[in-house]
Amino acid sequence: MFITNNPEIAKILNSCGVERVWIDLETLGKEERQGHLDSVKSHHTVEDISKIKPLLTTSSLQVRINPINPNSATEIELVLQNGADYIMLPMFRTKEEVQFFVNCVKGRAKTILLLETDTAAEHLDEILGVNGIDEIHIGLNDLHLCYKKKFMFELLADGTVEKIISIIKKYNIPYGFGGVSKLGTGTLGAEYILGEHVRLGSTRVILSRSFCNTKDQTIEDIRKEFPYEFSRMVAYEKELQHKPLDFFVKNKLILDEKIKDIVNGMGEKNGN
Repeated sequence: MFITNNPEIAKILNSCGVERVWIDLETLGKEERQGHLDSVKSHHTVEDISKIKPLLTTSSLQVRINPINPNSATEIELVLQNGADYIMLPMFRTKEEVQFFVNCVKGRAKTILLLETDTAAEHLDEILGVNGIDEIHIGLNDLHLCYKKKFMFELLADGTVEKIISIIKKYNIPYGFGGVSKLGTGTLGAEYILGEHVRLGSTRVILSRSFCNTKDQTIEDIRKEFPYEFSRMVAYEKELQHKPLDFFVKNKLILDEKIKDIVNGMGEKNGN
């Protein structure tokens, strides 16, 4: 999955085989929650859906709406009318919110829950009992803030993600978590994160801004670089599918140690 409302970038993603182009309509409460983080805060519109959808021949169009609010039913209808294939609900906390979301969509698009709150994680068994949930994604940015962690991938090291996945598996709902940068880059190497995706049975991930940094790269740069980096990642993911169990055990140990070092370094930087 990759977030963009740029038609030229959407065409590049579609030609490379990126499974979903993501329009992001979420604004309610996001600045307050993530204003101090270097995270993507999009300014997309409903009109972007109908602008991007005709360009996609192999990719699907995914739309993140706002958390449940008095205007949710209207927003969902507009998103559906403009052609969304998948609709993602962020920041849900209760079974009732999820039921309302599913009832509004009425099977006219695939539904995705974006698990980002500790309340939802603690009541996940009850929530996943709602009929009509097609997928779930564990959003590490907001979830790690809920758990008062310093680094979002701490939730991999402390077992939180694995515990959540053990509940999801009971319902046979496809799932994924977090995002990845290009191979060989990122605060925590993408190779180690992808190893955890395979070990934990994840089948989807967000491609981070490093794949397509529109602030620093021209469209021509992206057209040259993105297909190469994406093909490298796809090839590595396929390679991982054939690794023995002990590879993933070792990968997990290395990942945990690297996360510990990163968190300790953040503490030293802050004078703690």
